[in-house]
Amino acid sequence: MHIPDGFLDLPVAAAAAAIAVTALAIAARRVGGEVSDARAPLVGVVAAGVFAAQMLNWPIPGGTSAHFVGGAFAAILLGPHLGALCVATVVTIQALVFGDGGLVALGANVLNMAVVEVYVGYAVYRALSRYGEFRAAFAAGWLGITAGALAAAVQLGLSSTFEYQLVTTLSIMGVGHLVLGLGEGAITAVVYRYLVRARPDLRPSVAPEVTPDA
Repeated sequence: MHIPDGFLDLPVAAAAAAIAVTALAIAARRVGGEVSDARAPLVGVVAAGVFAAQMLNWPIPGGTSAHFVGGAFAAILLGPHLGALCVATVVTIQALVFGDGGLVALGANVLNMAVVEVYVGYAVYRALSRYGEFRAAFAAGWLGITAGALAAAVQLGLSSTFEYQLVTTLSIMGVGHLVLGLGEGAITAVVYRYLVRARPDLRPSVAPEVTPDA
């Protein structure tokens, strides 16, 4: 999902960057309430896991790539605001150190993976957690990455420098990540199930009606 340089024109890249910076600034102001002694050590572990997952990618039609992101997983364990900052840090390091995603497109990549996926994934988890938190984690991973991919598709389709039009980018990215999202959803649910069974104290208390699956 990392968009390389040359795929977005400057107006689209600048608009995406402005939205990403604004969202992360708000997240930074609100993150204090999400940090606890139990979750603080998780930040480095989650960041490392997300970093490793995002390094495994493969090309899809249109010149961009698909890969696991882990935004919903970070949001569930760390809370949406800290999760967004965590994923944004990973995406930025990947661009600056490993060249994964362009520098001009960095704002767009942060917006798609650290803002859209994280907050959509968390919203899905909150909405569905009453029906079983592991099922909710699966849906969060699946729909979160799909939402991030659709955001990237809109940016690519609206950019004058990209070869394909909006309908094409939405179709390719949307369908491709709906399929990929099944894998991300499964990994999100399996890893989350393992962690909360090994460390029940890490289970997020997002709503009083959250119930574990059998």
